[in-house]
Amino acid sequence: MTTTADYTEKIPNNVNLHEDRRLQRALESWQPNFLTWWQTMGPTLPTQDVYLRTAVNVGRDGWAQFGHVAMPEYRWGIFLAERDPGRKVGFGEHKGEPVWDKVPGEYRAELQRLIVIQGDTEPASVEQQRNLGATAPSLYDLRNLFQVNVEEGRHLWAMVYLLHAYFGRAGREEAEELLHRNSGSLDSPRILGAFNEETPDWLSFYMFTYFTDRDGKYQLGTLKESAFDPLSRTCEFMLKEEAHHMMVGTTGVDRVVQRTVEVMREHDTDDVAGLGAIPLPVIQKYLNFHYSVSLDLFGGETSTNVANYYTAGLKGRWLEDRRQDDHKLASDAMMVDALSEDGEIGQTEVSALVGLNTDLRREYISDCQGGVKRWNRILEEGGVRQRLKLPHIAFNRKVGAFAGIEATPDGEKIPAQEWQRRQGDWLPTDVDKTYVRSLMQPVHQRGKIAAWIAPPRNGINGQPFDYDYVHLA
Repeated sequence: MTTTADYTEKIPNNVNLHEDRRLQRALESWQPNFLTWWQTMGPTLPTQDVYLRTAVNVGRDGWAQFGHVAMPEYRWGIFLAERDPGRKVGFGEHKGEPVWDKVPGEYRAELQRLIVIQGDTEPASVEQQRNLGATAPSLYDLRNLFQVNVEEGRHLWAMVYLLHAYFGRAGREEAEELLHRNSGSLDSPRILGAFNEETPDWLSFYMFTYFTDRDGKYQLGTLKESAFDPLSRTCEFMLKEEAHHMMVGTTGVDRVVQRTVEVMREHDTDDVAGLGAIPLPVIQKYLNFHYSVSLDLFGGETSTNVANYYTAGLKGRWLEDRRQDDHKLASDAMMVDALSEDGEIGQTEVSALVGLNTDLRREYISDCQGGVKRWNRILEEGGVRQRLKLPHIAFNRKVGAFAGIEATPDGEKIPAQEWQRRQGDWLPTDVDKTYVRSLMQPVHQRGKIAAWIAPPRNGINGQPFDYDYVHLA
């Protein structure tokens, strides 16, 4: 198994695809369907070429090259991280055994399901973001959007390779379905709810890439621990690319907040609506929405399926090797969020195995706090007294223990009637969305940027902000 991509092949790869002609033919027959999906459901803004990074190897000495590429000609490929020949299963009942190069028959259905769910999220985000190019605030941001898009397309290839290579006809059929489902479709929606939501403006895009792509980081992190080594190595490489997506979100919100602060100070007012910036209360509402929707992606607070995945060695915990326990958890317990018998928001004790969704969600929440601290530092340094915050875990939940109640961002349980009356104080209203969209006027000139967002501190790959990142058609 090589680490350098073979670009002489129709499908660039480092898995020696040429040695398995049957698999190669199957993937080559899927490739035109993928390209058709990209042309019909991918970015709508016509371009000549875009300054993109393309994977060239997965080794420690660097793995990407930058250059202007026509997006339909982007070399999507199949890349697995380097093999660790001595790797052992790190958790569950198979702990200490050699990892698996093939799918054990008893876990076939469960592994296939995990791969399909992960694979379904990748094209979904491309579909959600397909129209954003038309309102990009700068060529720098437009380039970042397209980089996220092509890498989500490559992540789809990563999962499709596993389905084709290890799951036979059923895997090939699932790979086809990944292209037939579409985000927001009434007939064939994407599997997870957050991936059927609209991404109609760039504030939504930055929040999505901060909160929802961060969920992807944690899901990939659990699959990277898998005893099924091809899945583990695939996810390890995907995590390298995912880091850029979260950087786009983190710094995007940074720049929105920075510009709002500048306008507030320039005009000596908290109300910047109508002054070309996004008011802090509206930013908070968008944060509330995207954070709460992303919390739902972790599933219920308790799950026997996830307990079984862990015990079987299919899906571990975030940074499993850093955990100070027996990595089997058979006799451990933990507290999870729950409603009490009288319907109050609280916690209850469950088996640690059953509570693994909560364990992962808490790792995610802690990570999300880092972005909020960044944004509040910008507010503090700008002399602004308001602060952003993550809403309570029970707020606006549609999955899990709090799906049947309504709660304020501060965690106060309220009647459904009061929620209906007050939700516009906490979630984006039609008026908020209309105002934000009114700011989304395209700026496609080199070195120029929209008035509602600050320019970035650094360009891409050492290039300046006014570099010609995108050549439009």
